[in-house]
Amino acid sequence: MTDTERDPTTIAGFVDLLRLKELDENHFHGWCHAGAKMRAFGGQVAAQALVAAGRTVPEGRGVHSLHGYFMRPGDPTRPLTYAVDRLRDGRSFSTRHVTALQDDTAVFTLSASFKLPEESAGRQRAMPGVPPPEALPDPSDAWSGEASQGYWGAVGRYTFDMRFAPETSGEVTDPGTTRQYVWLRTAQRLPEDDPLLHVCALAYLSDLNLASTAALHVRPPRHLRGGPSRVAVASLDHAMWFHRPFRADDWLLFAQSSPTAGDGRGLAHSDIFTHDGRLVASVTQEVLIRHRPRAGG
Repeated sequence: MTDTERDPTTIAGFVDLLRLKELDENHFHGWCHAGAKMRAFGGQVAAQALVAAGRTVPEGRGVHSLHGYFMRPGDPTRPLTYAVDRLRDGRSFSTRHVTALQDDTAVFTLSASFKLPEESAGRQRAMPGVPPPEALPDPSDAWSGEASQGYWGAVGRYTFDMRFAPETSGEVTDPGTTRQYVWLRTAQRLPEDDPLLHVCALAYLSDLNLASTAALHVRPPRHLRGGPSRVAVASLDHAMWFHRPFRADDWLLFAQSSPTAGDGRGLAHSDIFTHDGRLVASVTQEVLIRHRPRAGG
């Protein structure tokens, strides 16, 4: 993650999604691609904010949690400035607050906590039984014909790999709970000596399908839809906890569920497992769910 300037429309690999230019010791400059039309992808904004926070933390302290709020849609045609507030550096923990700005207007805020590693007894829930990613089809083939400016057709299929497990996989669905199981990894290998990069990559990946899990009761998952959806979803907030070391360029299972939806909002949670069943992270998100009006109506 160097400070090299780049053409914001050019994405040659996953590392380009997280690249920032340092303006001074507490301010950083970055570009974000669109997710929805003319809206910067929230997962990239959150990941870049975490990159900015991590650059100000003493060496050896890893991210253990983050909490973010999406306040306004970012404009993907203009850069963002990430302003870091160094709230605390204790003996074991460091706390940072980051504000993502466009034209001095806040579009996203992030609080992140970092800590020194320590040894302790552990436990975890078991990974649900789903088919391995090697046994599942690649959905990118169906998206390859999309318009070149479309996110899934242009950005997604070149920067990450994705596999959807069948809906019948995993746990028995509780009444009123929607579930979705997705395998994800970055498309390119990432440097082995940069754990912050892998954590920030996971923050990016965690925003790809979680919102859609909360909306499964009103629209099918994207890879099963036959046309444009009349249901719009948008992230309201995003929280993550990192439990164990991992690599974002190895397959990770996102076991996603949504226990409730109403009042134009839905809540979704994901446990994230390595291929061999280690629980490495958890994420929770609240999303806005609204029906788009019909054309002319």
